[in-house]
Amino acid sequence: MISDTTRARFDREVAKYPPDQKQSAVMACLAIVQQEQGHVTQEAEQAIAEHLGMPQIAVHEVTTFYNMYNQHRVGKYKLNVCTNLPCQLRDGQKALQHLEKKLGIAMGETTPDGLFTLQQSECLGACADSPVMLVNDRTMCSFMSNDKLDQLIDGLKGAQG
Repeated sequence: MISDTTRARFDREVAKYPPDQKQSAVMACLAIVQQEQGHVTQEAEQAIAEHLGMPQIAVHEVTTFYNMYNQHRVGKYKLNVCTNLPCQLRDGQKALQHLEKKLGIAMGETTPDGLFTLQQSECLGACADSPVMLVNDRTMCSFMSNDKLDQLIDGLKGAQG
């Protein structure tokens, strides 16, 4: 399940911490697995747990606490729309509903072509810029009006051609 190359990457992360605190590298190890496999399986959690000398449930708790870790396959573009209260007050929920309609999927689903997965997220730390969303856990998009949402989706679709 976990290659020697991946284990070597784990070791580089573990080396950043005191020997008795190997578990501190759990988030980095989860990120490595996700980067290489696209999502984190229970088997990968077990391999990380064994590598770090910690219970699998402790790794699973981290995986499930943060929405940046995918527990199943997601589309090429994962769209996380903030629906926390400050963003809801500034149309975050409406942005999510607009994307559901435009993509023809419900929150939590992936388009049939495997291109988009739509998720809601808790605070992205940009309340003043809402509605906000995060694309592939890396790119923050602010002030996402329906027109800007349409442009983003159309642009991402166009990049596939």
